[in-house]
Amino acid sequence: MRLLLILVLTMMAAAMPLRADAFGYQPADIVVAQSNGKTLAQAIEQVRRQTGGKILSAETRVQGGREIHHIKVLTNDGKVRTVKVPGRTRG
Repeated sequence: MRLLLILVLTMMAAAMPLRADAFGYQPADIVVAQSNGKTLAQAIEQVRRQTGGKILSAETRVQGGREIHHIKVLTNDGKVRTVKVPGRTRG
């Protein structure tokens, strides 16, 4: 799992980021609600596209039987933000 995460993060770091303002986002702590639940890799890609920033770290935590992906991103204005993306239901 860690090897996959390292591989995904390495590939994403090489990709040219998009500008966050192109999507109308202001840098802030963001909670992205999804009803279908995402894998960590899907959540990382979503945050990269939405913020246009560089992904610094990503981890999945389980809260109340549901995965929550915590993704730290360096925004284009130099601020570090944590984005939380709901994952899949466990159990």
